[in-house]
Amino acid sequence: MLLRALDDVARVALPVACPGCDRPDVRWCPDCLAPLGAPLRRRELAAPRLDRLDGVPPLPVWAPAHYAGPVRGVVVAWKDRGRADLDRPLGAVARRAGTALGQVLGTRGGALPGPVLVVPAPTSAAARRARGRDPVTVLARAVAAGLVASGAPARTASLLVQRGPVRDQAGLGSRARGARLGAVRLAAGPVTGRRARAAVQDGFPCLLVDDVLTTGATLAACEAALVGAGIPVLGAFVLAATPAPSTRRRAPERTG
Repeated sequence: MLLRALDDVARVALPVACPGCDRPDVRWCPDCLAPLGAPLRRRELAAPRLDRLDGVPPLPVWAPAHYAGPVRGVVVAWKDRGRADLDRPLGAVARRAGTALGQVLGTRGGALPGPVLVVPAPTSAAARRARGRDPVTVLARAVAAGLVASGAPARTASLLVQRGPVRDQAGLGSRARGARLGAVRLAAGPVTGRRARAAVQDGFPCLLVDDVLTTGATLAACEAALVGAGIPVLGAFVLAATPAPSTRRRAPERTG
């Protein structure tokens, strides 16, 4: 009785609603989260800024859902409106994705050569201060746990820092694109954890993690920073991706 009364008081003082459909007194609706439970699909065609200038296929990016409708509402509330309670369901989505990706990556490249470093896309210091936390790192840890559950050794490693805004690269030439990509760099500080440091030194591969794929500018910058340091990048996971135009053709897949 007391707990129920306290819950009623909390609902009056701090009303809550599903961020996907605004249903009152519900933290999230199963129907609004349902698209995030779909099987992973390749989404890099949705991101024109992942296009390479050297003819190499774009970075593989996997996501379960499109960034639209209730999914967009859920992600925005979780990332920018203080809904840290959504860590639990979205972390579960990321963990399932990690398990699935452990199987996919093992199938595509044979036995993984060693630990996979799960690297969260960096955010600016101002964004971290405003949010009071780093939501993408929550996803990265969950993806790593899923990889481990699939039998693939994995560890999170915050290898990247953002030195400035990662702007869209539409209409830019190769030199200007390079300047934009330079907004993301390897972290100046040491990689935390003895095993993670050893994995970086031995050149073990990375899997990038971000919340949403839009133009692909951020993931392109992350890939450029890691590859430039001699660290191979297997691909990326995001919760949701902006839908690709239906006229686009399927991109060739990377192998190995």
